[in-house]
Amino acid sequence: MTDAYIYDTVRTPRGKGRADGSLHEVTAARLSAIALNAMKDRNNLEGHAVEDVVWGNVTQVGEQGACLARTAVLASDLDESIPGLSINRFCASGLEAVNVAANQVRGGAGDGYIAGGVECMSRVPMGSDGGAIAVDPQIAFDQYFVPQGIGADIIATKYGFSRDDADAMAVESQNRAKAAWDDKRFVRSIVPVHDVNGLPILDHDEYMRPGTDMQTLGALKPSFQQIGEQMPGFDNVALLKYPELERINHIHHAGNSSGIVDGAAAVLIGSKEFGEKYGLKPRARIRATAKIGTDPTIMLTGPVPVTKKILAENGMEIGDIDLFEVNEAFASVVLLFEQTFGVDHAKVNVNGGSIAMGHPLGATGAIILGTLLDELERADKEVGLATLCIGSGMGAATIIERV
Repeated sequence: MTDAYIYDTVRTPRGKGRADGSLHEVTAARLSAIALNAMKDRNNLEGHAVEDVVWGNVTQVGEQGACLARTAVLASDLDESIPGLSINRFCASGLEAVNVAANQVRGGAGDGYIAGGVECMSRVPMGSDGGAIAVDPQIAFDQYFVPQGIGADIIATKYGFSRDDADAMAVESQNRAKAAWDDKRFVRSIVPVHDVNGLPILDHDEYMRPGTDMQTLGALKPSFQQIGEQMPGFDNVALLKYPELERINHIHHAGNSSGIVDGAAAVLIGSKEFGEKYGLKPRARIRATAKIGTDPTIMLTGPVPVTKKILAENGMEIGDIDLFEVNEAFASVVLLFEQTFGVDHAKVNVNGGSIAMGHPLGATGAIILGTLLDELERADKEVGLATLCIGSGMGAATIIERV
């Protein structure tokens, strides 16, 4: 089997996912093209250099619909001979795009790919594409459907995480993100966004809230308590599924959950021959990929079983991993991961995560993989694992090792 290497990673800054966010006037196709052009230019690639662009985006409707990957190629400086594949594995779409591309290279289906993703949540609201699991009464009933926030609160209840536990993790995420930006740890991968006149629009993650403390977070009301306890009463649905729980403890709010933002990210993946052709030095080898399905009601536990799976399939143990990126969709997701594996928090999300900087759904997997690689190099570590929880009960993971 051919080895698949990471040659470069880029990402845009993350803009607030609201009408007053800096990237609100930038479409998903254009934001994607910025990432694709940066990858082409930084690596002196010919326009037809890669086999395909595999692009994740979650809300595939309106201006993010109709195979956005192909539209992004046409909006970029890549040749029209390059096709595009849009994929949706919810929050892991960006990572799954990388995994698909890597496995194509490993299987001999092309020497080079650009993979990643985008989400413009200020322009295409989360959930605006509907979904059978939520709107089909029979499926929703059979699967004990609840929204993701309720699933996060079920994790907290089932595994004993308190509001203080979640808030403390959120404060740490903010502090780490600020320290990382102050120390210019993201500078290698960040591609500033400019308007058509070349004027700067955004060059930093604007969602961050430096100075957040426990007192600030303590004043926030739980985000999912009302929909849990009142109509339509999702707590009752959860308790039917998990009768061993006396009640659902609602600990999550806007401050300890991932932020709604806009952003795009790309990863250049290729074989050894691809790198030699374009004079590129590989930064890491993609050692393994994995995905798994999990309980669709609690929904967000996927990082645990998919990590067990990827380690077992590759003869590895948790101690073989030097650094972890576990997407901070909700605080309880990371808390469960650390509790299950006994991982030191000093090895997890060391530069902050989606609680501090935001979670542009289709792009996040590629973002955290790039962050992981940058940090492995900065800290002179060897092996890293990136993993995300996924809506409807799934998990995805990737292990990389520096070359």
